[in-house]
Amino acid sequence: MLNTLRDITQAVAAARDLEAALELLVGQIKAAMSTQCCSIYILDKNELVLSATDGLEPSAVGRVRMPLTEGLVGLVAEREEAINLADARAHPRFKLFPEVAEEEYRAFLAAPIIYQKQLLGVIVVQQPSARQFSEGEEAFLMTLAAQLAMAIRGLKQKASVKEDQLQILFQGTPASNGIAIAHALVLGGQISLEQPDQTAADIPNELERLKTAIERCRNTLSTLAQRFDREQDEEVVSIFSALQLLLEEASLGGEYRDEVLAGWCAESAVSRVSLRYITQFMAMEDPYLKERASDIRDLGQKVLRQLIEPERLELNADKPVILVTREADTTLLAEFPRQKLAGIVTELGGVNSHAAILARALGVPAITGVDQVLAADIDKKLLVLNATRGQLMVSPSPAVVGEYRSLLSAERALQRQYARELNLPAETVDGKRIHLYMNAGLLSGLASEIAEGADGIGLYRTEIPFMLQQRFPSESEQVKVYRQVLEAASGRPVVMRTLDVGGDKPLPYFPIKEENPFLGWRGIRLSLDHPELFLVQIRAMLQASGSGEQLHILLPMVSNLDEIDQSLEYIEQAYSELKSDVNPELKRPKVGIMLEVPALLFQLDEVAKRVDFVSVGSNDLTQYLLAVDRNNPRVSALFDSYHPGILRSLKQARETCRQYGLGASVCGELAGEPGGALLLVAMGYNRLSMNQGSLARINYLLRRVRSSELEQLLAEALTLRSGSEVRQLVHDYLGQRELAAILN
Repeated sequence: MLNTLRDITQAVAAARDLEAALELLVGQIKAAMSTQCCSIYILDKNELVLSATDGLEPSAVGRVRMPLTEGLVGLVAEREEAINLADARAHPRFKLFPEVAEEEYRAFLAAPIIYQKQLLGVIVVQQPSARQFSEGEEAFLMTLAAQLAMAIRGLKQKASVKEDQLQILFQGTPASNGIAIAHALVLGGQISLEQPDQTAADIPNELERLKTAIERCRNTLSTLAQRFDREQDEEVVSIFSALQLLLEEASLGGEYRDEVLAGWCAESAVSRVSLRYITQFMAMEDPYLKERASDIRDLGQKVLRQLIEPERLELNADKPVILVTREADTTLLAEFPRQKLAGIVTELGGVNSHAAILARALGVPAITGVDQVLAADIDKKLLVLNATRGQLMVSPSPAVVGEYRSLLSAERALQRQYARELNLPAETVDGKRIHLYMNAGLLSGLASEIAEGADGIGLYRTEIPFMLQQRFPSESEQVKVYRQVLEAASGRPVVMRTLDVGGDKPLPYFPIKEENPFLGWRGIRLSLDHPELFLVQIRAMLQASGSGEQLHILLPMVSNLDEIDQSLEYIEQAYSELKSDVNPELKRPKVGIMLEVPALLFQLDEVAKRVDFVSVGSNDLTQYLLAVDRNNPRVSALFDSYHPGILRSLKQARETCRQYGLGASVCGELAGEPGGALLLVAMGYNRLSMNQGSLARINYLLRRVRSSELEQLLAEALTLRSGSEVRQLVHDYLGQRELAAILN
């Protein structure tokens, strides 16, 4: 039975369209269950439509429609549960549709097709004899309906594409607000290095394909090197320069060519050479040589992309695109020409995945968790991405495009209005001063004019330079980067978080494979298990800081007091060595921890004895308190930082920190949202750190509210039942003060 389920599910998933899939499905279910009739009804505008049948009158397909309140099929949909009847005619909800010619059937079994709480349709099997289907048959149909739900939803979305009219084709989760109008660029996701072994039918042709791919790859690397050179990111330039050398005839480029001459197609040649050398380098004991394996892997994937998806990134600079891909990793965003990136749409990832956070940092509209978007034929079609509402529209009419262009103009006007006050302090009407800091990870973002409005850098993500490398950066390389960050802050405080990888932030050269990465080897856990890496990073931070007092060190993913104690010992070791041997004027930095593991909410008295401050990571704290994987689109709707339980935890944390004299700030995404900022200020948080794109808006908002009113708003919010009720409360509050537009 398992094999039958698998075969049916795979066949449906591979079907060219919804109609073909449903026709195939009714025939296979009928045969598998040895019944006389199988039909499928698909929900369309609150009506169930007979969409395929093997046993009823074929001409009735598409014509028979019923509301959910009618018939046995409607009852299955209404209850969202299976119904198994020996004689359907005896049931009071039985309704005969003469056009389907089902008079001979009595036994009736139906199961709903449901995907993520959304009813898609109903599968029905029938027999002439009056007998009840067995428990095994009922379980089979229910299991099949559950397995088919995702494939049917994807095919249903694909079928809704129409070239000449507006279609809200896909619904995703807003990850970075904004509107984008551009043509789609569909990338199939990460190119696998493990390509099948395939012999070449035409060796000269394969050699030419390989030569073209290598040349394109070389040009791309050269362009990237020049771009980062202009941004003075020399450590990144060195990466692309090293990869260019590997393409030479005397290196991997020649090896690829030899493999083609041996009879393999170009893709197989690149794959075979890459995997062979990766295996050899990984077996070596020398750490430096082991790191070369990641260079070989990265280059192989770049050449394969040119072979498999040629010319995908070669676009005119005056034609921005909306990138549609399976998962937008950091490397892809770093390599993508920024002036060409109008928006991002991904199948995987949640609103607080690292790619989503980067999209917000870059000010690029993005939605995530868009199921089956790669299955639709939308490449090169005009899209309207309304990321604020999580909507993707395909081939909209000129009138709709015009409406959205007007919205874009209004949005830009609002941003200009907010920016005019950015140089003024964030102070409420009744005089409460709030310090606004920025979250950063890309050096280029620190140099922008809007960053001048920040009181400092509340979170510098040191993992970003690590992710842009093909190996662990050396101490001197890290010193150079951290010094640039401190200089860009112009004397203002800089909170540098130690390496925080794992979870949704893997390093390409240090893969971590775990069943549940968010509860695994990440953050400070990894650093303490690798003190040689941790000490290098701490030493680099301290050297970059020198005799100044800008530097604050932040420890991520701390879950117990022992981790704090061990970390402080390493920080003291690095500080003492450098002060003694390198810089007698070295200042001891303030040290804090990320408050994101719920257990530490109840140990803040002990935390206060050890560190100077805490920085609340609202993203992870929410994730762990609600037991929701924030990157899983199946449950992403449950991730809600406005949940009253979350708000109570944040309020409790602030009160406890104040009691024990422990500095407290918030650096999660909640701090950069208008509603979140208002509630956090009401709790007593006076230091908020956010992406640079939110600074002007939050500053503008705080200068127009009273802290006394916000305290009343918070008191009411804490009595509510759900996050949606809290959002409505905030919306009403801002609406009464003619500030509701700031939520868009």
